[in-house]
Amino acid sequence: MVASSSSMAISAKWVLITIARFSNEALSFFLFSLLDVIDVLLCFVYKVADFFYESEWKPCYCSSHDQEAISSGDGNKILVSEKGLSLSTKLKLEEVSDTLYTRPSLLSDLSKVTVNELRRLKVKPFVIGSTAKAAVRSTFTVNSTIVEMLQEKINGGQSRRWSECNCKLCSCWSSSSKQSLFVRSQGPKDHPHEDVLFIHGFISSSAFWTETLFPHFSASAKSAYRLLAVDLLGFGRSPKPANSLYTLKEHVDMIESSVLETHKVKSFHIVAHSLGCILALALAVKHPGSVKSLTLLAPPYYPVPKGEEEASQYVMRKVAPRRVWPPIALGASIACWYEHISRTVCLLICKNHRFWEFLTKLIARNRIESFLVEGFFAHTHNAAWHTLHNVICGTGGKMERYLDIIRETVKCEVNIFHGGDDDVVPVECSYNLKARVPRARVNVVQNKDHITIVMGRRKAFARELEGIWSNSNA
Repeated sequence: MVASSSSMAISAKWVLITIARFSNEALSFFLFSLLDVIDVLLCFVYKVADFFYESEWKPCYCSSHDQEAISSGDGNKILVSEKGLSLSTKLKLEEVSDTLYTRPSLLSDLSKVTVNELRRLKVKPFVIGSTAKAAVRSTFTVNSTIVEMLQEKINGGQSRRWSECNCKLCSCWSSSSKQSLFVRSQGPKDHPHEDVLFIHGFISSSAFWTETLFPHFSASAKSAYRLLAVDLLGFGRSPKPANSLYTLKEHVDMIESSVLETHKVKSFHIVAHSLGCILALALAVKHPGSVKSLTLLAPPYYPVPKGEEEASQYVMRKVAPRRVWPPIALGASIACWYEHISRTVCLLICKNHRFWEFLTKLIARNRIESFLVEGFFAHTHNAAWHTLHNVICGTGGKMERYLDIIRETVKCEVNIFHGGDDDVVPVECSYNLKARVPRARVNVVQNKDHITIVMGRRKAFARELEGIWSNSNA
């Protein structure tokens, strides 16, 4: 009798799970099909608005088949030239993620089926690419939007868009002749014992560290270590150029020039959170003899299965699975899959951030840290959109190579912290990283999530970091 009741309970649970899963799939299909249509309509709206405010049509990534051929002596690099003048720095083709201009949707799938059927029937569609462009032969092709942005960069194009906030805080960087990242420094300025570089996560700022950990370091640590917290390119008080592609290389180069070179950093420890972990690994690979310790919090590492040809597409599906539930998946999917919907969200929130900051403080009554709210609003759609695709999704095929170098060449200590309740980056990501770098130590902190892994244990984490830095010297 007891066994029968137990089996019935299991059957009932299985039925409920099946119903919930089917409901999620059905609702997700309906909602994201609707969002596909809305994004197409918003594309037209923004084309008109951009022309009205800026007197020119601005490129977007909607036309996934709109490719432009580029000639280069090196098949792995893009070399854009305008009127005989070539771009002084070459942008590697692999730095630009194909998820920017290839994001399958219900509408695009139907369009492909229609075009293929017309071709099978030998009927020429009204618009299928460009015959002029089709005649060009080159080593590779690249989305024309990327070409336009690079050409605009060469010609010294606009640094801001009409849809971005123009307040003093958001535009202070545009008046500077030297485009350098905003860096907060604490500790001895002359002859510090050691340097520590702090790299924040996606849609955040250096305040994530300076307002939480910096006040809780011991007096001896503050006298021995120079703490350097940086606002990444496109976030916080750092420059947010409209013509930047925010590739991994651009982010790393800006950190090198604004932090390592400007502050004459020779050897350093790195503490990084979420997105910042990818940049930390790239820095460690580039400066293997200079990094003394790596502390990674919630690293977004999604191993790409063998045989998976499109690594960036695989990572995008893991990061943004186009599901209504859980809510974090819905938010990530909207941010990652819909260029114009996410721009609308940014237009409504970031451009009017002073109102939303006031409203948040009024409703939350200081229950939410103000620096978190300010850091969330201090970015542009262009920065968030390109960083999300080019760094998080686009490095899907590079992470294994980076981790192999960390394991074999970079001999520093590697420590990983992850919140047990993290629903942004699953705990499995940290264990996947350890499987690639066996010497890495994984510390899963129970009852902490993606943010409270730091904010919920400030003093404890500050002491843990001091111990890591001390042990690395020993």
